[in-house]
Amino acid sequence: MSKSTPSPETVLDRQCEQRSEPGFMEAVLESPAHRVMVFHRGQVLMDGTGPAYLDPAGLPGAMVPGTSVVYLGKVAPGQEDRLPVGTDLVLHALPHDAGDLAWVPGGGRFAAYRDVAAEFTGLDVHAFVEALAVANWHATHRHCPRCGTATEADWSGWMRRCPQDGSEHFPRTDPAVIVAIVGADGRILLANNRQWESNRYSTVAGFVEAGESAEQAAVREIAEEVGVHLHSLQYISSQAWPFPRSLMLGYIGHTLDTVAVPDNVEVVGARWFGREELQAAVLSGEASISHRLSIARTLIEHWHGGPIAEPGDLA
Repeated sequence: MSKSTPSPETVLDRQCEQRSEPGFMEAVLESPAHRVMVFHRGQVLMDGTGPAYLDPAGLPGAMVPGTSVVYLGKVAPGQEDRLPVGTDLVLHALPHDAGDLAWVPGGGRFAAYRDVAAEFTGLDVHAFVEALAVANWHATHRHCPRCGTATEADWSGWMRRCPQDGSEHFPRTDPAVIVAIVGADGRILLANNRQWESNRYSTVAGFVEAGESAEQAAVREIAEEVGVHLHSLQYISSQAWPFPRSLMLGYIGHTLDTVAVPDNVEVVGARWFGREELQAAVLSGEASISHRLSIARTLIEHWHGGPIAEPGDLA
């Protein structure tokens, strides 16, 4: 069963056609109006409660060797609370061994997405996810997979070219499925991952394998990890998830099974919740669920029929 969803809001115009043109990036970098996001080891430089959008005039004259420079896009209307419409945003992803960062403005406070994303909205979220995904790609694809020669960045940071054999390489996106499992009685089955706290529950996810459709992957992953069979799937929405470069395809999956059997490899526990039961468990601290910016939370609240209150909401 399919579901229509509204068109997503454009936050950054990535200038996909223009950014590959010769001289495009040079012109952006020469403009004093562009702004810079700085990443180091998968974390973004912060400014208050959001990512810092730095004036290039405040950066060192010489760039840190090994920095990946990527054009992220032009700020679209509706994001004026953070940057003027039309501002070009550029990523500086510092190398892992960047050394002394005393030059970094604001005291050099860097933060990981999972630690601060709940505080972000609009441009901050979109820019962070895009920047992190492409920074991860540059960090792990510096050599040609054909011949091993060091590659060179081109197309404003959106392609790496091998100078030896001329091959061109582009950022990868790995499709993954994520499923909220609903039983015949309307309850939801949530799982506890081996790496989580014992009271944390969420939906089940996994990567799509070669030669497999997203729906086939969903049925396989659910059977493998929690031992139930899905008889139907309803697509809900997708979310870019840059750990390291996934595209999460979200479904509601329906089953007639009533007994879950965790695989004890990835999933060590699984529990059925009714709507009122889950809300009460979250408020009491008996259960913790995914944060509100995640597609897992979107799927859970889609099943629930509305937002699930957190203990802090009632303070």
